[in-house]
Amino acid sequence: MEDHRATFEIDSKTDAHAVERLLDRLYDSVREESRTVRMNTEDSTATLAEFESVREAARRPRPGRLTVVLEQRDEPFETTD
Repeated sequence: MEDHRATFEIDSKTDAHAVERLLDRLYDSVREESRTVRMNTEDSTATLAEFESVREAARRPRPGRLTVVLEQRDEPFETTD
């Protein structure tokens, strides 16, 4: 499994605002994906709640750190053709 990480230090209100905007867009994308592809499944509801929690935390501007982790498995997606 490959592991990719990026860290953004939140040292100012400007940084905090940038993180808030980023997480708002991420939440919106996850919500849209949940509506169109995984509508009303248990995992989509839990995932959306987790992302909503992170988004709400970002709305309280404080110093900190945002770390993004992408873990990729070695196998490709299954094809249906």
